[in-house]
Amino acid sequence: MNKSLKKYILVFVLGTIIFSGFFAFKTKNDKLFALAKNIDIFATMVRELDSYYVDEIDPDELVTIGINAMLEELDPYTTYIPEEESADFRVMTTGEYGGVGALIGNRGQGNIIIMPYTGFPAQSVGLKIADELLMVDTVSVVDKATSDVSSLLKGPANTDVFIQVKRGDDTLGFNLTRRKIVIKNVPFYGKVDDHTGYIKLSEFTTNASNEVRNALLDLKGQGVDRLILDLRDNPGGLVNEAAEIVNLFIPKGKEIVKTIGKLENVNYTYKTTKTPVDKEIPLVILINENSASASEIVAGALQDYDRAVLIGRKSFGKGLVQTTIPLSYNAQMKITTAKYYIPSGRCIQAIDYAQTRENGEITTVPDSLRKEFKTKNGRLVLDGAGIEPDELVDKVTYAPISYSLVARSHIFDFATEYARSHPEITNPSEFSISDEEYDQFVKWLEGKEYDYTTYLEKSVSDLTNYAEKEEYYDEIKTQIEAIKAKVNHSKEQDLVTHQKEIRKILSEEIVSRYYFQEGMIEASLIDDPAVKEALNFLSIPDKLNQILTASSK
Repeated sequence: MNKSLKKYILVFVLGTIIFSGFFAFKTKNDKLFALAKNIDIFATMVRELDSYYVDEIDPDELVTIGINAMLEELDPYTTYIPEEESADFRVMTTGEYGGVGALIGNRGQGNIIIMPYTGFPAQSVGLKIADELLMVDTVSVVDKATSDVSSLLKGPANTDVFIQVKRGDDTLGFNLTRRKIVIKNVPFYGKVDDHTGYIKLSEFTTNASNEVRNALLDLKGQGVDRLILDLRDNPGGLVNEAAEIVNLFIPKGKEIVKTIGKLENVNYTYKTTKTPVDKEIPLVILINENSASASEIVAGALQDYDRAVLIGRKSFGKGLVQTTIPLSYNAQMKITTAKYYIPSGRCIQAIDYAQTRENGEITTVPDSLRKEFKTKNGRLVLDGAGIEPDELVDKVTYAPISYSLVARSHIFDFATEYARSHPEITNPSEFSISDEEYDQFVKWLEGKEYDYTTYLEKSVSDLTNYAEKEEYYDEIKTQIEAIKAKVNHSKEQDLVTHQKEIRKILSEEIVSRYYFQEGMIEASLIDDPAVKEALNFLSIPDKLNQILTASSK
């Protein structure tokens, strides 16, 4: 049965019948009657389709398509989790699973080890980045999907598994014992100078607050007296973990976030309940457009209390709270049950999904309708569009040649070959490839495909298309051809022009072969514009304090 046809049938039935059942009646009894009636109609319809439709159908697949189509009408965060996906959902919320502790993926040459996690079985037995997986136990995985290979590697803790890999020209076998794998919320922390500590928080799964607490205490023990908390690209997670992290920096008894929904039992006010670790340490928080949900609670609450300076770019704008509800047959539904409000009283939700459903287009709050709120010190802050940083740092953009070298795995492959011929390198904060090594990389690229279109070439191509469409091309053909001749790129010249950024990307990839995820993060901090700006503020206390006062606005 054609998939688009199946989806059309289910969307039509669920959209027009079930939604009308929910909203067309005023009283609770009317709604219950409509619900029962429409579910009966839906079940009867699927049964009759199964009996009479000209082609064979899969009722399970049809119903799942219908459920997902219905939920897509609400918001992206209300989702159906069938029994077979429950294990993956638990990993997302707890950060825990039974396995060997390695991220795997496909780089075009089969399933390979992308990153072994430090301290877990894969790394401990000597599996390396770029090892190609050949066998798991007695099963060949050469042509298997990555998800299938991942399932074979996972299993109960303390069970054995054999892995065969290809490394260069060698075929190697490893015997591992699976363990309970706990993915770190804090993949790296350390000192970026003699006085400044840095903590990278990548998720908010179970134990996130304890990881941040332990990192903070360790850094203070090393003499750190100012701190950078990096929430960039952190998609969020558990609200209670966000509240506990805020509590590390502000006194007991303060409101952190309030959730308000349709039902009384989802309304809750999170407050600080413990003595803070340090309520005075100068603090900068880094955010960007991918900092969402729990990240925005931490950043927003500490901004509202004027406890931290926020540096970076406006956050994602997710002010919605989800609750997981059990369904029949071990299925679950993650459903949006409330909006959250940070201490100033603002909700930072950027997209109005009710209006979006009504209009059929993504609806955001216009700037003219965003409401003003005040921080503890009287600074003006706005609702309705994420958390705005106190100091803006432009997004780092890369040249098309850099994207091409990464996308075609040339950076990845050269780093792998480099590591096989270099037993060790200096520490991540100091390593950079030499001029001679960069020249070797350029020579290594000879004969390899990595062509691309530059921004200028794309602009000229667009101009040509517009000119032809508007029938002006013949009049300006000479000028366009002259421009094309000037902007046509040279890959060899671009390797020189963009050498600095390519060397940085290449150096970070090489570092990962020796120091794994932790080292890659540490190496990435070199010349990081947001980190540089944070150090600038933290080194000048008056500048930091000036930002946190109302007079600065």
